[in-house]
Amino acid sequence: MAILNLVKDSDPILKQVMENFNFLSPPTDPIQLAKDLAETMIDNKGIGLSANQVGLPYRVFVITGSPIQACFNPKIVDTSTEMVYLEEGCLSYPGLVVKIKRPRMIRVRFTMPNGETKTEKFDGMTARVFQHELDHLNGIVHISRANLYHKEKALKDQKIYNRIVKKTK
Repeated sequence: MAILNLVKDSDPILKQVMENFNFLSPPTDPIQLAKDLAETMIDNKGIGLSANQVGLPYRVFVITGSPIQACFNPKIVDTSTEMVYLEEGCLSYPGLVVKIKRPRMIRVRFTMPNGETKTEKFDGMTARVFQHELDHLNGIVHISRANLYHKEKALKDQKIYNRIVKKTK
């Protein structure tokens, strides 16, 4: 297994839509890719990680759980009408924690590393992490989902965070 490097927050790959992973002609071994993403997520103390966050142009992410779930070519097929505000951080944007409103429950479809397609219902934190990582694959940065008030607050707090980190280095 390999620990991969996170790309810088300015890397253009974070704003690009990732193409579907082709299981008929895989660009890389999907099982190894899932393991490497999981290992990298754990090493960085994350709860989700998409391939483009480590510079790989594949439509896949991993999310914590028991076991860790790798989701290739994920899509949301249904959402609840109940919306929930929660703070979200991101490994690609250290110190940028922002309140975002998202559906509480989602029904999703994705392909597992072995090529098997699965449909699942997620709610709570798992639903949130799935939506956050899917946004990454669609080139959407989490702060762009926030309203102006929460966006400005998050950016202000990030400046404070960066000053503290700079002092401790």
